[in-house]
Amino acid sequence: MGKREEMANALAYEQSPYLLQHRENPVEWVPWGEPAFAKARAEQKPIFLSIGYATCHWCHVMARESFENSEVAALLNEFFVPVKVDREERPDVDKVYMAYVQAMTGHGGWPLSAWLTPELKPFFGGTYFPPEDRQGRAGFASILRAIASGWANEREKLVEEGDRVIQALRDHVQSKTAGESIPSTDAPGAEAKSGGSLAEDGATAFEKCFQHFYESFDATHGGFGGAPKFPRASNLDFLFRAAAMQGLQSEAGAEAIKLATATLQSMARGGIHDQVGGGYHRYSVDESWFVPHFEKMLYDQAQIAVNALQAKQATGDERFGWMARDIFTYVLRDLTHPMGGFYSAEDADSLVSHGHPEHAEGAYYVWTHAELVAALGPDAPMFSAHYGVTESGNVPSELDPHGEMKGKNILVQRQSLTATASTYNLTPEDANDRVVRALDTLREIRGRRPKPLLDDKIITAWNGLMISALAKACQIFGGDDALAQERGRYLEAATKAAEFVRRELYDAETGTLFRSWRQVRGRAEGFAEDYAYLIQGLLDLYEAHFDVIWLQWAERLQKTMDALFWDPSGGGYFNSQSSDVNLVLRLKEDYDGAEPAASSVAATNLLRLSAVFDRPTTEENSSELTYRERGRWCIAAFRGQWIATPHGLPQMLSALELAVDGPRHVVFAGNPEAEDFRALVAVAHERLGARRILVGVTSDEDRRWLGERAGWLGAMLPQQGRATAYVCEEFACQAPVNDPAELRRLLS
Repeated sequence: MGKREEMANALAYEQSPYLLQHRENPVEWVPWGEPAFAKARAEQKPIFLSIGYATCHWCHVMARESFENSEVAALLNEFFVPVKVDREERPDVDKVYMAYVQAMTGHGGWPLSAWLTPELKPFFGGTYFPPEDRQGRAGFASILRAIASGWANEREKLVEEGDRVIQALRDHVQSKTAGESIPSTDAPGAEAKSGGSLAEDGATAFEKCFQHFYESFDATHGGFGGAPKFPRASNLDFLFRAAAMQGLQSEAGAEAIKLATATLQSMARGGIHDQVGGGYHRYSVDESWFVPHFEKMLYDQAQIAVNALQAKQATGDERFGWMARDIFTYVLRDLTHPMGGFYSAEDADSLVSHGHPEHAEGAYYVWTHAELVAALGPDAPMFSAHYGVTESGNVPSELDPHGEMKGKNILVQRQSLTATASTYNLTPEDANDRVVRALDTLREIRGRRPKPLLDDKIITAWNGLMISALAKACQIFGGDDALAQERGRYLEAATKAAEFVRRELYDAETGTLFRSWRQVRGRAEGFAEDYAYLIQGLLDLYEAHFDVIWLQWAERLQKTMDALFWDPSGGGYFNSQSSDVNLVLRLKEDYDGAEPAASSVAATNLLRLSAVFDRPTTEENSSELTYRERGRWCIAAFRGQWIATPHGLPQMLSALELAVDGPRHVVFAGNPEAEDFRALVAVAHERLGARRILVGVTSDEDRRWLGERAGWLGAMLPQQGRATAYVCEEFACQAPVNDPAELRRLLS
């Protein structure tokens, strides 16, 4: 065994890049699991729980300041059982202790630091702690000494605090959905504890949510509220659905589109957008999307791409199509495993230069003026004007508290291409060609720099989101012949990723998913979000090409999700399975944040599935919930939250459209490879409008399988030897059409 291995702690045997980053800390870390808990019980020591992820900047900072410090490590090793968790591998553990820290401190974030009893109940916590006492705030070492003293002298009080906190959190969780009834499917909604129908309460919440975004919109910079600015995709998704339901030309619809598209345009121009390499950083520290926190997450790429595609549907503006393709270019180039799965993230930090021992946030992405002049020659002045580059650097000191950006420039589009062309006496076409050429040059030069860490975990949930995005691109670009090659690449990438998940992260015998893969499958089984996001991705992939295997798999996964996570008394989905004895609290996510809540996505999935799989109620199945009933109850279970703070659950509110209206279908019959079939399908995706379930009857086998589940689909045949579309509402269909113009008229 080599010297490095001799020094390694127990994290050396883990898969997670985040845990492996800490394998040579002097801290005697152990991973989350029974061996750690048994050690705490045997030695009667509290657990110090540290949760983070591989691309977390402040996790790196705390590691350098504290976990690599031998004196701090000695305190941790003597008085605590130090446990490390990758939040991306175990989101269930993270959510429990994040709920505690947020309740205790009023804020959250990573690294998350919590102190637990040997029975895993928290009694103290926070996020990042500085190594030393600063400005009246206790440093990490001081906190460790104080807690060690408290455990030695007042253990009973700390244990009682842990019991009290968990009971309070449990009571709070149970109160949220207690007493909610299953809304009737025979009427627009049933009376529940709120006193109104699902349709009535939903309409009120929808209006209140729109008003919140209207009032909090930043008319100068786009987005909502002030700094920091996050690309919370569910906000924009809600606005696009609001526009579709109100009508794109209505006053409210036009305003919703304006709020969403202005935000996307500001993001695309800003430093949060990697102008050179494509894709988007995690968030902006300022209100103008200028200075980003430089990590790049797969889930952001997927959801921002979907928002951009929605904007293209709503406006017809090709700039939003370009915005989505820019993201896909980045993901397919830099975040794709050769076997098809998508990697998780790229770090914010990287080495300052080759051979340099120091890391800095954004080092890979920023430029000095001299570097740009050397790289671009005579085009440097034009490029610098376009992207706001200055000789002294363009990052103000108040946005660079650690001085890492001094003398550096973040590329941000400061003026339009037309203005740049005019200033330098160029045509817009020539200016565009020069900018594209310069970006290509910079991308090649940047590729020789030390690259940020790639977190090459493949996470089921996030792959589901990217499958959705690529599938939607196939749908929305379907009418553009110039994009046929790119469309084929996107369909191939989405299909390959779905096949990867099915092969590597799915147990066909039990019907269960696993959370993550890195060279081999991880130990943790999938969580509710893994099922919800993947099912959504499979439904979107089915609607992109009508290969029925994806619809079949989606239904099987939904049955597993219902069995493992559904709350039969209160409705909605728990984050984790009931079988995990090491979770002190079983939570339901009730906030659509950087990633939407599992129940928000599942509600829409259930209502989409209901349009094909729900059968008439009989004596034999009267005790079973139909997909529609389960979907409506899933929404109703969170009624208290979305009535009180609808902007906290915008994705769930978007599901109401399918819940309160009757089923709407477009059924396509014919050969999916034929030009006339594709032309009809393209019409269904041209414009943002009412949600319709798309079904393809593309073979006799499809017709038989679908007909067994929804008998009326078995009668859908091509007419006059041509691809045919049937537009149906509440299972009543209009006369079939073969002509795209006729279909366009029926859908308008």
